[in-house]
Amino acid sequence: MTLAVAGAPVSFGVFELTPDGAATLSADDMLRTLAENGYTGVDLGPTGFLGDASSVPQKLREYGLELAGGWVDLPLTDDDAFAAALPRLHSALETFSAVAETSPSLLPLPTLADSGSPERVLAPGRGSDVQPTTQEQRDRLARNLDAAVSLVRSAGLEPTFHHHAGTFVESPAEVDLLLDRVDIGLTLDTGHLAVAGGDLATAVERWGARVNHLHLKDVNTELLNRLLRSGAGMLDVWSSGAFVALGEGDLAIPQVLDSLLARGYAGWIVVEQDILPGPDVDLADFFRDRVADHQTSRQALNAWVPTAAH
Repeated sequence: MTLAVAGAPVSFGVFELTPDGAATLSADDMLRTLAENGYTGVDLGPTGFLGDASSVPQKLREYGLELAGGWVDLPLTDDDAFAAALPRLHSALETFSAVAETSPSLLPLPTLADSGSPERVLAPGRGSDVQPTTQEQRDRLARNLDAAVSLVRSAGLEPTFHHHAGTFVESPAEVDLLLDRVDIGLTLDTGHLAVAGGDLATAVERWGARVNHLHLKDVNTELLNRLLRSGAGMLDVWSSGAFVALGEGDLAIPQVLDSLLARGYAGWIVVEQDILPGPDVDLADFFRDRVADHQTSRQALNAWVPTAAH
C-alpha cells in the first residue's frame, strides 16, 4: 500500500481567488517549507504559480517533491463556456504529463471540479436551495464531465472529481447524482463536506469505494457554523480562519483515515488549510504561522504515514 502526504498552495494563501496584485508567499518558500517538514508532494495550485510544463518538473526535483494533483474547474452546466474553458484543461494536462514522464512513485491526479456560480459562492451550504439545478443542467454537467474525463484518460492519467462549496456539486445529494452518472473517482474533501452539512462517517461509508484522492482539512465547526448561519459567503469562510491545522479542529480525521485505509485507500493525502489572507497581512508573520501549522498537520499524520528521517 502506498500513501504519501502532500501540501497545497491554498494552505499558503495562494489560490485562484487570490486578488490580482496581492502580496503572496513565493513558490520556493512553500516548497522549501513542505520539503523540510516531511511532505513528499504538492498540489499544482493556480496556473503558473509553480511554473509551466517546461519548468515544473525541474522545480519539483529541486525540492525532492512530487506532484499530487491540481485543481481544474470547468463550467460544466454551460456548453459554450465549457468549450471555451477546455484550453485551460489542455494546458494543465501538459504539465501533468511532463511530470508523469519523470516516473514518480505516485502519478498526479488532475482534479476536476465544477466552476459553480456567483450565487452559489455567496451561499455555501445552501446552494441547492438558493439556486437549484434543473434536469437539463444536470444532464449537461454529466455530459461535459464525461468529455473532460475522456481527455484526461487520453493523456494517460486518471482524473478525480472534487465536490466543492459554491459549485453545482456541493451537497451530498449532488455528489450522489454525479457519481451515479459519471465514471470518475472522487476527491473527498473533509472541509468542503463540513460546509455542505455532510457527515464524514456517512460519506466514507457511501463513497469510500470511489475515493481516489483525499483533501484533508480540519475545521473549527463552531466558527464555521456561526458564519454559515449569518449568511456568509465562501470568501468570508476562507478569510475567517475556520480551517485549522490537523488536530486543532473538530473533525474526526483519525476515524476518516482509519476507515478509508480499511477499505484499501492508497494514494495522496493532500493537507489543505484553505486560507485567504487579508490585504494588510504581514507576510513574515503569515509565513511563520503557515510553517507552524504545517508542522502540526504533518505530525498529526505520523501514525499513518511516518515522516522519513532526514
